[in-house]
Amino acid sequence: MAIPSSALFVPKRREQKLTACLPAIKTVLCDVTEFDRIADVVEQAERDYGPVDVLINNAGYGHEGVLEESPLEEMRRQFDVNVFGAVAVAKAFLPRFRSRCRGFIVNVTSMGGMVTMPGIAYYCGSKFALQGISDVMRSEMAPFGVHVTTLCPGSFRTDWAGRSMVRTDRSIADYDPLFDPIRQARQEKSGKQLGDPDKLASAVLALIASENPPPQLLLGSDALRLVSERIERLQNEIEQWKSVTLSTDG
Repeated sequence: MAIPSSALFVPKRREQKLTACLPAIKTVLCDVTEFDRIADVVEQAERDYGPVDVLINNAGYGHEGVLEESPLEEMRRQFDVNVFGAVAVAKAFLPRFRSRCRGFIVNVTSMGGMVTMPGIAYYCGSKFALQGISDVMRSEMAPFGVHVTTLCPGSFRTDWAGRSMVRTDRSIADYDPLFDPIRQARQEKSGKQLGDPDKLASAVLALIASENPPPQLLLGSDALRLVSERIERLQNEIEQWKSVTLSTDG
């Protein structure tokens, strides 16, 4: 399945960078939190540039902050972009893909949609939500020949931990020993992560060319290690509490 070269949906903050790197690309600006406009934007894009074969749903940003310190409004904004925005864009394409009996949706989540870390509760919560929704979407769209995969990257050399991240101001000293080193380490590591974005792009091309794509694809050795460790812990917890689990059957 080929990616159409005619159109690319990008958030406003990405347009200048993308057009500089790919001057022949045609961009369609779309604020994913303007939910009522998305269907019209998609319709206009397909009218101007032709049917879209692949949707790479990558709109999102990171929020960092201790849960107790972080206002609920910051959580609402995080979910508006990372969950509701991503789902709204996917839903705009679902009837088109279904009627054409083809299409590929790549919802970019994160290893943070499968494991958690202190200080990014809102971010992990949003990615866990998109991970689950995508799994259901995959089951519902499979009968129509439409693929849905979640892309679960680890740490890559993007500005996720830099200018793109929203950081809640610190206010509770009790959390200093836990969180201050985490925030400092994340800022120092920004731009020096192990993951190579160019290699990620190559992996995505290989993914969408696959005839039997996986429900989710981990990218990066850190994602592989942390998710594998989480699965092992979960299996141990299930076994440890198995008798209690089974005791509730009537």
